[in-house]
Amino acid sequence: MTLDQLRVFVEVAERGHVTRAAEALHISQSAASAAIAALEEHYQIKLFDRVGRGIQLSEAGRIFVREARAVLERASMAQSVLQDLAGSPAGPIALAASQTIATYWLPHRLATFHLANPCMRLNVAIRNTHEVESAVADGEVSIGLVEGPTQHPVVSRIRIDHDQMVLVVAAGRAAPAENPGGKVDLRALNWVIREPGSGTRRALEDLVAREGLSLEDLNIFLELPGNEAVRAAVEAGAGATIISRHVVASAIAAGRLKEIPIDLPQREYALLRHRDRHATLGQRALVAHLTGAADAIFET
Repeated sequence: MTLDQLRVFVEVAERGHVTRAAEALHISQSAASAAIAALEEHYQIKLFDRVGRGIQLSEAGRIFVREARAVLERASMAQSVLQDLAGSPAGPIALAASQTIATYWLPHRLATFHLANPCMRLNVAIRNTHEVESAVADGEVSIGLVEGPTQHPVVSRIRIDHDQMVLVVAAGRAAPAENPGGKVDLRALNWVIREPGSGTRRALEDLVAREGLSLEDLNIFLELPGNEAVRAAVEAGAGATIISRHVVASAIAAGRLKEIPIDLPQREYALLRHRDRHATLGQRALVAHLTGAADAIFET
């Protein structure tokens, strides 16, 4: 068993397709197929099931992929330690960021980091807050960026910025009804919301909890897995939503959406790291760049 074989196996497992995995690894399809076949033949075990034109991990493959990722992570860490000893930040850094941060906050910061560190390669996955936290805890990524709360015991976080949530409806819609206390009656609105685990959904959950309600008390018309889909649905008149001002600022300015005044607290943007994992020179440089602090202090 070689590291190259493990890399091919993990890439195929993640993509569910040999050709796409080979393209990502810059090798031929035959070389990728041969690597998988060599593993299966040597250990007399089936790692993938062929389903139609694609492939899926077998039960053995699902168990083995976790170990394969762990081995590749340790190999990458060993390489990073040698690079640290040589005194030169280099190599890849895997990040995961929640949608609002990845789309509106992160890109220009990574661009400026690359200008100062041209030998670094950054791989960014876009997921919701819960998935980002899990990726950091499992060692799948070195750095996570989220706008929602986290609670995993091995994950430390540092505040890096803040965001303002707003309540919006389609322009031209009548003002929402008020409850006896003079506040927006949340139960009188049709809602378009994000999926469970997202920081944006959590902001709505926190709001209804402060009003003594739960999501079950609301008229939820539509649940969507992304900010842009939610924004487009609300613009089309599907209902109301609570979402980052970053996402809807241009639509409000263009008159496609209308902001409804409501008392919403700012939410925190945070950078996540695993408490017990070695931080390479490159990772420390990126954390310093994103936080604006050479010696960032993480909270548990």
